[in-house]
Amino acid sequence: MASQSVHPSTVNPPRALATPGPMALAWRRLTRNRLAFASLVALAAITLVSVAGNTTSVVQRHDPAAQAYTDASGADNTDRAPNRENWLGTDGLGRDVWARMLQATLFSLRLGLVAEAVIVAVGISLGLLAGLGGQRTDRVVVWITDLAYAFPDILVIILVRQVLFGRDWPILGSGSPQLPGLPSALLVTVIAISIVSWVTICRLVRGQILSLREQEYVLAARAAGATPWRTLRVHMLPNSLSTVIVAITFGIPRNIFAEASLAFIGLGVPPPFASLGSLMSDGRAHLQTNSLLVIWPALVVALLMICFTFLGDGLRDAFDPRSRSRR
Repeated sequence: MASQSVHPSTVNPPRALATPGPMALAWRRLTRNRLAFASLVALAAITLVSVAGNTTSVVQRHDPAAQAYTDASGADNTDRAPNRENWLGTDGLGRDVWARMLQATLFSLRLGLVAEAVIVAVGISLGLLAGLGGQRTDRVVVWITDLAYAFPDILVIILVRQVLFGRDWPILGSGSPQLPGLPSALLVTVIAISIVSWVTICRLVRGQILSLREQEYVLAARAAGATPWRTLRVHMLPNSLSTVIVAITFGIPRNIFAEASLAFIGLGVPPPFASLGSLMSDGRAHLQTNSLLVIWPALVVALLMICFTFLGDGLRDAFDPRSRSRR
């Protein structure tokens, strides 16, 4: 039987398999890490509930600033235990603790994110300047970072906050600076936290840039005529992104804890705003009669710290699987 010849043009060429990118691979590894992925889901749930609690009356239930010393029947409404009407009870002024917890959680999360955004912007800028600006510039930036490490963070934050708060700002107008949704006291706190917290991001980015600029693909791009900006944008920054993302997940809870520490000693957000730290500070006066006023915000702070820590560890393992075997 004669064999039938097949023209090469009629044969379907094999399809090239799509190779997932680094971010897709990291996401797959993260979803397989049950503890890290559960922490991500928990953080998303906390954020959604706090946002909904500050935008919809169905979740918020009560005005967080409303003071009701007596209920509808005329009974005392202060320092009440959790009940059907007030899910987490009331404080010494008759305010609903559930509504204040929602307000405080969103406020603390917003503070942590805004402060971290400033920290990342400053840290990346100075890190790039040190890594690409030449030996003399690198020495100056390293000297500044070493100097910043020499002082205790919390003391510098307190000092900067006390110096800046309540002063006239010629560029921003009289009084302390203010952004929409953030009172001036918290914006000053953001500035104070950022002044001492940019060092970690700066050193990470500097180290990455110093390592990447000697890689073969970067040298090949330069030899092919790529501009310094294109080399930085295409080859250096994307390969430094994973390190920055991991640092962000550890930086946000650090900012929240720093503000909570300030609020606990009376340097936090002024009324009528509330943060988790200010709720704990206010609850100290009622610790003997209503300890839940301190326990509820402390539990949320602890939960946020734990979730962000587990998520940061999971992201580090997702971006660099070898880091898990080295620990």
